[in-house]
Amino acid sequence: MKTLLEFLSLSDPNVRLVVLGTTLLGAGAGLVGVFTLLRKRALLGDAVAHSILPGVCLAFLVSQSKTPYILLIGAVVAGWLSLLSIDFLVRRTKLKADTVIGLVLSVFFGLGIWLLTSIQQSGAASQSGLDKFLFGKAASITSQDVELFAWVTLALGLVLFFFYKGFKLLAFDGDFARAIGMPVRLLEFLLSTVTVLSIAVGIQAVGVVLMASLLIAPAAAARFWTDRLSVMLVLAGAMGVLAAWAGAFVSYTAPSMPTGPWIVLALAFLTGISMLWAPKRGVLGRRLRQWRYTRKIAQENLLKTLFQLEELDGGEGARYSRVAILQHRELETAQLSVALRALKRRGWIEESDGLWRMSPAGREQARQVVRRHRLWELYLHQRLNLPADHVHAGAEAMEHLLTPELENALQKDLGFPVQDPHHSPIP
Repeated sequence: MKTLLEFLSLSDPNVRLVVLGTTLLGAGAGLVGVFTLLRKRALLGDAVAHSILPGVCLAFLVSQSKTPYILLIGAVVAGWLSLLSIDFLVRRTKLKADTVIGLVLSVFFGLGIWLLTSIQQSGAASQSGLDKFLFGKAASITSQDVELFAWVTLALGLVLFFFYKGFKLLAFDGDFARAIGMPVRLLEFLLSTVTVLSIAVGIQAVGVVLMASLLIAPAAAARFWTDRLSVMLVLAGAMGVLAAWAGAFVSYTAPSMPTGPWIVLALAFLTGISMLWAPKRGVLGRRLRQWRYTRKIAQENLLKTLFQLEELDGGEGARYSRVAILQHRELETAQLSVALRALKRRGWIEESDGLWRMSPAGREQARQVVRRHRLWELYLHQRLNLPADHVHAGAEAMEHLLTPELENALQKDLGFPVQDPHHSPIP
């Protein structure tokens, strides 16, 4: 706890620079990565990250300086050349996009490795530290780097803010954007530019190898939690910042641990948590909804069975044994036991001496299920001209899905009927 408080105080100047720098990088990459993910161009981020290396090396060879702004210019130019190469080859050849991305990535990255090796073997005194662009070295972030990260992140945020509506439409329906006359080419240019910028400034912290994770992982994690773009942007930026702080904290407590890879590991952890626990899209969330729906179906089927047994006997309040229920409807013994206990807890059925009957509240619920079933049978018979003996299976499924609004609409459409195709009363 003492170490954590010391870290959060940011009293150490070096820690302060690392945290501020990686926070800016994480937030910027998270925001831009949302649109990259939604446009299904995640692999382009990996290609651009690897293609930036030769631009950094050429910028150094021309200027003989490691000034961040000069290296950023070279990185952006190389990143743009890789995007143009990919776009040209996809449009003018029969090669598929993934093949072209792999080809451009390997060629640019190979050129970058060759240039980096040549620079290191040249003996130039100022070349020391260029290899950090390969694997990243967040601990070497300087105040000049943080200033550059701040300006780039501010520029990214402003572009996304002012062109939010256009980017949103481009991400979800580019053809419609063209049809209504939006400047799609300009929007694509701006979005590609901010993508290249976010990658170019980020490779200093995590390197070209892991930069794609910093770009895509926050967006992928945020996608599990929401269906709204604005919320997704906030979540992706927050996850990028959280991972940056986590990586910096691990590096602070264990100086031998590099910050960049731990940022990526933190992002992987957040993505895994989101994949499992997100309420709507998470694996466990989907399983939980499926389990609840299965339980709901079993309970409604049991209520419907008791209602039908009462119809056959001609009176309300009759009691039935498990055997009688199973004879009327095929149910697994365990499933029947679970459904009986659940309905009893809800006060919809009552038990006495091993015999079960519906309470008034349970009878009303059963009446609704039977009404939906028979209304749908009649709809299939009258509107779709299905024979009366072919409508039961479809109604078995729809009776659990029909909402009160749809039920009312069915009644109005069918003229408030009183009998189903089998001449059974519609309660």
